Amino acid sequence: MAHGHKHGHHHHHVDPEAGDIRVALAVGVNLALTVAQVVGGVLAGSLALIADALHNFSDAISLIIAFAARKIARRPSDSAMTFGYGRVEIVAALINYTTLIVIGIYLVYEAAMRFLDPQDVAGWTVVIIAAIALVVDVVTAALTFALSKESVNIRAAFLHNVADALGSVAVIVAGTLILLFDWRLIDPLVTLLIAGYILWQAFAEIGGVIRILMLGSPPDIRTDAVIGEMEAVEGVAGIHHAHFWQMNEHDNALDAHLVIDRGAWDHADDIKLRVKAMLSEKFGIGHSTLEMECSLHACDHPDRIGDGHR
Repeated sequence: MAHGHKHGHHHHHVDPEAGDIRVALAVGVNLALTVAQVVGGVLAGSLALIADALHNFSDAISLIIAFAARKIARRPSDSAMTFGYGRVEIVAALINYTTLIVIGIYLVYEAAMRFLDPQDVAGWTVVIIAAIALVVDVVTAALTFALSKESVNIRAAFLHNVADALGSVAVIVAGTLILLFDWRLIDPLVTLLIAGYILWQAFAEIGGVIRILMLGSPPDIRTDAVIGEMEAVEGVAGIHHAHFWQMNEHDNALDAHLVIDRGAWDHADDIKLRVKAMLSEKFGIGHSTLEMECSLHACDHPDRIGDGHR
């Protein structure tokens, strides 16, 4: 019985090679901008501008990490990495979200220092360079937006970028207010707002990444519902030692002991195929490994989920 791996989502949008070119372009644009912003920030004495430059540099780094991870993830499985290299994208996302959190905390600290000791800021320089930055951020966002929908790895890099675009808008507002009202405290205030947004987003996303790396069950599927549906298949006496995890962001996997009803052992293979087909069609679980047991010789007092003796 053939059973196509139906997934509840579609993630075959952007051709990998075209995607690579987009990410590479985004890296180049961001590196060029970083240099311009650092120079401008030093000349103008603007912390918000240097904060934005730091952020742009982190954009470039995050995109480089994401780019490398995309390349490595496409390698086939080998004897060292029997599951393949797809998870490297999850590791890259973890690195990128962690750096975002570090940057956010650093910006809070810097802004606090500025509140205590307000500095002169040359408004015009700030506004002009931030406007250029905003254009670059929008270009980068456009290059990576489609990819961000299908990969947590690119989404982490994309978030660096969105935070950055907001930063640029905020810096333009700050520069304008300094020009109009000489309101110097707006510089650290804006820096705090940017930092708050970065931290909020990074903490919201990092949990899902850690869950995959911790071999947590897929968040969108209830484990007990899956086991219940498996036990409802005719000929199945019970399920135990179920392990349920995400191989990567899009592929769910399950292994379990499948107890076959008395008298149904002659049809065990057919029962197993029906269970696998159901898992694939109903829950998008394309990778399932089922160890079959006759109900007469099943495990003694097994754990329904996991192995209690670990």
